[in-house]
Order: sequence, then structure tokens, then C-alpha cells
Amino acid sequence: MTGNPSLFDLYAHGQSPWMDNLRREWLTSGELARWVERGIRGLTSNPSIFQKAISSGRDYDEQFGSLIRQGSSVVDAYWDLVTTDINGALALLRPVYEASDGLDGYVSVEIDPALAHDAAGTEAAARRLHERINEPNLYVKIPGTAEGIAPIRTMIAEGRSVNVTLIFSLERYAEVMEAYLAGLEQAEGDLSRISSVASFFISRVDSEVDRRLEEIGTPAALALRGQVAVAQAQVAHAEFRATFQGPRWEALLARGARVQRPLWASTSTKNPAYPDTRYVDELIGPDTVNTMPEETIAAFLDHGRAGRTVDAHPDAARAVLTAAEAVGVHLEDVGHVLEAQGVASFAQAFDDLIGALATKAAETTTP
Repeated sequence: MTGNPSLFDLYAHGQSPWMDNLRREWLTSGELARWVERGIRGLTSNPSIFQKAISSGRDYDEQFGSLIRQGSSVVDAYWDLVTTDINGALALLRPVYEASDGLDGYVSVEIDPALAHDAAGTEAAARRLHERINEPNLYVKIPGTAEGIAPIRTMIAEGRSVNVTLIFSLERYAEVMEAYLAGLEQAEGDLSRISSVASFFISRVDSEVDRRLEEIGTPAALALRGQVAVAQAQVAHAEFRATFQGPRWEALLARGARVQRPLWASTSTKNPAYPDTRYVDELIGPDTVNTMPEETIAAFLDHGRAGRTVDAHPDAARAVLTAAEAVGVHLEDVGHVLEAQGVASFAQAFDDLIGALATKAAETTTP
């Protein structure tokens, strides 16, 4: 291909480009609308994103101050701020949802990360968010922890669409896909309006694996640096393909079921030695989503490569994972470590924001 790629080129290869960010100013200024015009087809948020958005600038001050003066608690006020942004994004992306017959146009909002290891709490929180923001293009994000698996199945069985987040290993990914299928089997009637994505994290895998490879230090280990995250995602795509076929899937498909697309998350490059579009260029293909921060989108539009790559070399991808295990990097353990770090990071961002809002609330109510 010649010339710079566009986001529409990704979609031509079956991949939906989404934006991994949201802030009030994007809604009020028309910035998010302009991104949608350029080909963005969905949006993801998380506690870290809202922590940065609400803590910086004054876009939320008027609404927050009004809520506090009306007697709202800090936590309730936080959820009101978030709900306002999510509703604005949902309305903006609703035409994409309608035009794609429910394939895209989704906006994701995450439950309180403190519930990541509380199955009952996760289920109740996810249900509350779905009832509070009762829109067809809402995804409630549920962490793909061991305790999240049963709530995922329950939400799908109730007809509620979910984005399963913080997936770092093939083992957990298999459990997530099984939860989706089992939920669909429990759901009643037409399944065509139940949707889900499975957010498989990329760059953090290379960060942790590379650290372990450098500790091992052998030539064979060092030669694998920067290869494992992409390879694992490519194998995950192959596992996705294998799961969503055969008699079990055909029975669900006959009822209108949709595949649970893998969503590539954490696709900004953490190591400056690696190309800044690596986690876009090498993971393009059908029935996938890539959610990107605006810096990664800008890099792709400037010098990315749009072509089907996610399933171009399946044997080579599996060989990379085999080689990593052979030198002593146990990928299931990598997944456990990264899951714990991811949950802790989101929980810390949530706590930091609530603390900052509590300080602001005290200032608001001080005579």
C-alpha cells in the first residue's frame, strides 16, 4: 500500500479501531465527534483514565461542586461525573451502533476495581451499572480475574453486554470464552443483542517478559525480547477462531449469537526501542478490536502499516511461546503477576481520585 494509512483501512481488514480515552472536554469541544468521523468505532475507559481526566483541569468542577452542595457523597458524585461522560459518549456513538447492526459503537465503563476479587460484589455492581445506564451500546467492564468468571457468565445469561478486561494469559482467556459461551446457552430467546469483547492486554506482557528474559541473560533468552506479547496475542486469536466454530457454536449462531471478539488493549509501546506502532501493525485481522490512546492512533496514521497480520504466521507465533517457556519464562505466571498489578493499578487510581475529590469537596463546603 502507498501513502499513509487511515482508520478505515483497519476496518477494511476486519478490525474495529476504538479510542482508549475519554474526558469531558472531548465531548463539549467536538473532539470525540471528529475522531468518529475519522473512523473511530468505539471507546474504552478505566479508572486510570477518569483519574487523569477529572484531576486535571476544571471541566468537572461545576458539576462536582453542585453535587456536593446538594448533599451527595464523594463516591456518589464520582459516579455521577462518570455517568455524565459515558452517556455523552454513548449518544455520540449510537449512530455507529445502529449503522453496524450492533457490532460497534460501544462505550465501556468499569466497575469499582476494589471488587476484582469479590464475585458477588462484581455481579451486583455490574448489574447496577447496566440498570443505571440503560443503553444498548454500553459495555460494563468486568476484570477477568478468577472471581470475575462467574459474574461474566451471569451477566451474559441476563442479556447484559460486557467487556472482560485485564486478560494477560491464554489460560484465563480460555476461561473467559467459556464463560461467554455458557452465558449465551443460559440466556433466553434471541441472542443477537448480547455482545461482548475480551480485552487481551499486550504491551505490559512484553514489559514483564523482557524483564525476566534479561534476568535470565542467556543469548537464547535475550533473542526473544520484544516478541512474546505479539506472539501470545496471535495465538489467542487462533484460539478464538478454534473456539467459535463447531456444533456448540453453530447451535448458538442459529439463535443469533455474536462472537466474543478479542480486543487488543494496552497497545501503546512502553519500550522506546520498539516501533511505536508495533502493537497495531502486527495484530490486524478479522473479528478483532484494537483500542488505542490518541498518541498511538496518531503514530499509526503517520507511519503505520495496514495489512492482515494477526494470523499470517501462526506456527511462528506458537514457536515463540514455546521458546520462552524453554528458557524459563512461564507465561501463566506472567499472567498472574500482571493481573495482580493491573487490578492494583486501577484500584490505586480510583483511591487517588476519590481522595483528591474529597479534598475538593471540603474546599467546596468551606465557608
